Amino acid sequence: MDTHAFAINRPSRMARPEFVQVFGGVYEHSPWIAETVWELGSGPGPDPDTGADWDTAEGIHRAFRTVVDRAGREKQLALLRAHPDLAGRLAIAGELTAASDAEQAGADLGNCTPDEFEAFRSLNEAYRDKFGFPFILAVRGFHRTEILEIFRERVNNDPETEFATALEQVHRIALLRLRDIE
Repeated sequence: MDTHAFAINRPSRMARPEFVQVFGGVYEHSPWIAETVWELGSGPGPDPDTGADWDTAEGIHRAFRTVVDRAGREKQLALLRAHPDLAGRLAIAGELTAASDAEQAGADLGNCTPDEFEAFRSLNEAYRDKFGFPFILAVRGFHRTEILEIFRERVNNDPETEFATALEQVHRIALLRLRDIE
């Protein structure tokens, strides 16, 4: 995929409040990540920690990823727990973030058949019971039937494998969201 340069919201030219406002929602309900990125590499130019060009989605994503990867297990777990269930209670009640709502709608999760909805409900419950956080998948480009297949496979993972997989999916979601910012 091509590099996405920010045309309007250029991180290297932003003050901290503007930066956090624009990029604070890239990781679901976790503005602390944008705040930390800003604190570690504030000012124009490449990120001193990663050498990344902040004015591209891919470059600033490396900075965000570095912050998350260094945050430690407790903060990473809190980040995973900040995500909603797929086709879950928040989606039904219309209480998802705008980004999550668009992503789930793009995967046609709002049109589940009763059997599919029950499968998601059951899998969400089993997954949360087993792993302690919701099933996370960067759903863009997937249809709900494909997501159910992936869900059924991943619920059988061991906890360490699934923690790493979920965290990788969170990073993928963040990169996709960064590429949507102008």
